[in-house]
Amino acid sequence: QVQLVESGGGLVQAGGSLRLSCVASGRTFSNSAMGWFRQAPGKEREFVATVSWSGGSTYYTDSVKGRFTISRDNAKNTVYLQMNSLKPEDTGVYYCAAARGAFGYSSINEYILWGQGTQVTVSS
Repeated sequence: QVQLVESGGGLVQAGGSLRLSCVASGRTFSNSAMGWFRQAPGKEREFVATVSWSGGSTYYTDSVKGRFTISRDNAKNTVYLQMNSLKPEDTGVYYCAAARGAFGYSSINEYILWGQGTQVTVSS
C-alpha cells in the first residue's frame, strides 16, 4: 500500500521549533516534487512549502519564509519541514503530499497523494 506518514507535530510555545517528517512507503517518490500544507480550524487547506525532486529547488508561502525550511532525503524516502520561530498563527494540521510532477508546486491540485496529517499547536 502506497502511503505517506507524517510525524513530529506537538504543542510548543511561541518562538519554539519543531521538525516534521514525512516517510513514504510502498513506492519511491524520488522523481516527484513534495509539499507541505496546513489547515487551521474552520479554514481551507493552504500551501506552506514545496521541494523539487532533487531537493535543489524550494518555494515557500510568504508567511513562513525565513522561518521554515523544507528538505528531503531520497535515500530514506523522507521529506522534512524544519519550523523555527513558531507563531500561534502557525497552528493547524500539517499535511505532507506527493506531486504528479518533478518540480515544486504551490497549487493543491498538483498533488496526488496525501498523508493523514500531524497536529501542530503553538501557544502564546
